[in-house]
Amino acid sequence: MNFDNASAAERTHNVHETALVAAAKCGQRAAFDELWQSHAKRILGTTYRITRNRADAEDALQDSLLNAFAHIQDFDGRSNFSSWLTRIAINSALMILRKRPSVREFSLDDAGIHDSSSAAAVLVDHTPDPEASFAQREREQMLQDAIRALRPANRQAIELQRLREHSVMETAQMLGLSVTATKSRLHHAKAELRKSLNRQKARPAWATDGANFRPAA
Repeated sequence: MNFDNASAAERTHNVHETALVAAAKCGQRAAFDELWQSHAKRILGTTYRITRNRADAEDALQDSLLNAFAHIQDFDGRSNFSSWLTRIAINSALMILRKRPSVREFSLDDAGIHDSSSAAAVLVDHTPDPEASFAQREREQMLQDAIRALRPANRQAIELQRLREHSVMETAQMLGLSVTATKSRLHHAKAELRKSLNRQKARPAWATDGANFRPAA
């Protein structure tokens, strides 16, 4: 009986939420506000787990609100509304993290690169040596470029699990996927990163983006 009651309540909730989504798509702000309020607390928890900072989490929450309202017409119902909102929130939180001046240590070895020049390279420089600092910045930029070039779903997974140090299970929960599906996505993300980094390393120095080489005076 309890299971029947729970199922009935869930069906009622889904029908009500579907009606609210339809109303929100027709421009009814009150309907969108009701949708948002029913998910805001959970979304804030998601953004806080990613940013680990209350102010950043709240900023991500507000960004999610604006993005969801602006793109409500893009919601096609293939996933539930909660999952759609969560994906927007994750993107907002990760965008805020990308704007932070510092990046957590991340070894190129994590992306599956295995050679003597990069396997032990870590993206944090602990020496004041100018050459080492320059090489460090190049490695850091190379990895960031490779991550940005990933497909959005794979980029989300790798940033959550590798850069933000979430477990596979935590990453799966935030992405709304099974652990198996998350492991598969991470595997594909690392394979993409490996190929991208290998291509970048194969490029001649003079072809490096953003590098300005001038002849000596």
